[in-house]
Amino acid sequence: MPLIMPNDDHHNIKFPVFNLGFRIFFLLAGIYAIFSMLIWMIAFTYPEISFPFHTHLMSYQWHAHEMLYGYSLAVIAGFLLTAVKNWTGIATLHGICLMLLALFWLLARIAFFIGYMPIAAIFDILFSGYFILAISVPIIKAKQWMQFAIITKLILLLIAHLAFYASILGYFKAGVFLGTYAGLLLIIGLVMMISRRVVPFFIERGLDTPISINNFKIIDGSILLLFLFFFITELFQYAAFSAYLASILFILNAIRLIKWHTLALWKKPLLWSLYLALWSICLGFLLSASHYFFNTSQFLAYHAFAYGGIGLMTISMMSRVALGHTGREVHHPPKAMRSAFILLTIGAIIRFIIPLLTASYYSIWIVSSQILWIIAFSIFCYQYIPMLIQARVDGQFG
Repeated sequence: MPLIMPNDDHHNIKFPVFNLGFRIFFLLAGIYAIFSMLIWMIAFTYPEISFPFHTHLMSYQWHAHEMLYGYSLAVIAGFLLTAVKNWTGIATLHGICLMLLALFWLLARIAFFIGYMPIAAIFDILFSGYFILAISVPIIKAKQWMQFAIITKLILLLIAHLAFYASILGYFKAGVFLGTYAGLLLIIGLVMMISRRVVPFFIERGLDTPISINNFKIIDGSILLLFLFFFITELFQYAAFSAYLASILFILNAIRLIKWHTLALWKKPLLWSLYLALWSICLGFLLSASHYFFNTSQFLAYHAFAYGGIGLMTISMMSRVALGHTGREVHHPPKAMRSAFILLTIGAIIRFIIPLLTASYYSIWIVSSQILWIIAFSIFCYQYIPMLIQARVDGQFG
């Protein structure tokens, strides 16, 4: 079976978990969300405990890297391998090819944890390179050139990851910070791009009453352009320019989200969870500006983007995609997922809003948010792992 374009004969696929990208990568992401946060909670609470990765990294650096290049990239891989097949009508990786991609990801996580950084770098780069190639081939074949904005961000993510490893291996001093922060902003950019396409559609199709959402191209274009400048000024630490850009991005994103709002979406957990994730990203821009103007902690902005934005967005998208692609009704998720979304929302509030009001118990706020994250993703795993490892309920391939 070719490693780039898999054989399209589905009859030789015996294990549903390798039928389509969302299955194995949502499974891995859900489990890793729990494991990696548990390790971070132990490392934060008991700093005297030594982990193998401490030879090269501080605990918070390991945590940041694994949340972005471990957990988040697994969700992105699962989503895009599935979405690109839908967009192009061309099969993406499945069977042995998909197994190989997942193996690269898993070996990278193991090597990174035990501190074998050259091995981790090799498998992480193999994973990213193979993943980019796997979605680029069907996009090129289908001549869907508009999707190259996604591929461009993934290539930039790979470059940022190379910078990170270059620093770990002693070649580029600033690479750990640049690779981590660039990774965060690139994933936020990817989330904003994809959500701009799908969230209005989900709202229109997911409500019990008809609604039409009108977007303004000038707002969409302005957000895209200003975010590019924000990305550059943040990485090169032009603090004043970045703060003003962040302020404008907050205003423009808030206007767009207000335009998308309807009271009916609060009756649908898979809608309000996505909506709140986007508001969290919006608040991330506000907190980024606040860091410059009012000297608030930059870590609050980071976690508005990461915990509330990426965390809530990814668990919501995994929940929706897994339902639809296992033949289930996307508008009726397991009832327990409402609790998972609520817990993660509370965790986000505790992590980056409550410390603004009182920093006296900052350690308690961090640990509380860690616990709520672990519980929320435990609910996800309990509800969705059976769906991910079993065949579609309608008997179709996928």
